[in-house]
Amino acid sequence: MVDETLSQQHKSLFAATQQRILLLDGAMGTMIQQHKLQEADYRGQRFVDWQSDVKGNNDLLVLTQPKIIYDIHCAYLEAGADIIESNTFNATTISMADYNMQALAKEINIEATKLAKKAADKYTQQTPNKPRFVAGVLGPTSRTASISPDVNDPAKRNVTFDELVNAYVEATHGLIEGGADLIMVETIFDTLNAKAAVFAIQTVFDELGISLPVMISGTITDASGRTLSGQTAEAFYYSMNHVAPFSFGLNCALGPDLLRQYVEEISQVAECLVTAHPNAGLPNEFGEYDMEAEEMAAHIKEWAESGLLNIVGGCCGSTPAHITAISEAVKDCAPRKIIKREVKMRLSGLEPFVH
Repeated sequence: MVDETLSQQHKSLFAATQQRILLLDGAMGTMIQQHKLQEADYRGQRFVDWQSDVKGNNDLLVLTQPKIIYDIHCAYLEAGADIIESNTFNATTISMADYNMQALAKEINIEATKLAKKAADKYTQQTPNKPRFVAGVLGPTSRTASISPDVNDPAKRNVTFDELVNAYVEATHGLIEGGADLIMVETIFDTLNAKAAVFAIQTVFDELGISLPVMISGTITDASGRTLSGQTAEAFYYSMNHVAPFSFGLNCALGPDLLRQYVEEISQVAECLVTAHPNAGLPNEFGEYDMEAEEMAAHIKEWAESGLLNIVGGCCGSTPAHITAISEAVKDCAPRKIIKREVKMRLSGLEPFVH
């Protein structure tokens, strides 16, 4: 019965991608900040005596302030989102170690996905002709497998590939148990971290005998057009294409004005759906994002009219207002057509190599 349900859900998802550009939600952190939560709010009753500070652990709020997270999901669904992301960006044992909460990682993944699923199901029931979906999020973790944390010791690493895999396996189990419709590996700055994530995902799929669509979203860190570990957008795609992703794209770091050329680069090579969720511009001197919803939507509309997009949303600084504006901007634009390229050998180091 479970497999049949998943199959029908996936059929609905694939059908929707053929009909229109789908909407992702926007930033979770931006919305949480508006609540001005204090240490006691993060702790709730359960963690009132926790041995270390937990303020800033936004993923923990699915346990201590679930209504706030649920209401944020609903706000994005109300704004037009087809796919909402679980509040699990840092819900791995590696990142939770910053708060001495490694043991809670799987529980947070389960409860976060259940919350998102509850909201998505509510809106699907209201308008069955527009089903909503939950992307279970695997973030990049707070460590990097490719880059030394010590400028004086290039060979030093603070995490191993196997440690990343183990953390991602546990998190993926939690996301699936909570009811995720897709798995999203996002804000990838280190391709080796991402490879650990997708290896873990496939390991769990094999173990459970299921398969969910996998979304992959990298981060171009600056005007160099490269990820933090040095790859161009095209090289990054070739590095991850073996996963046969449901979608491939970019998010975070840059606003839609600066990110456009790199989304276009991926749209020209990706034999899958292309997704993007840029920031609402670049942060100002106070760390805030100033790009208004209408300006962001105008940029995204041009992307859509140029045939670059299948799925679009917002990252840091974006709000339900941004998603509403983007939804209106792309509603009459046809989704990008998936390309089929000539068979060639396509390799990647920091640069792509096609022969």
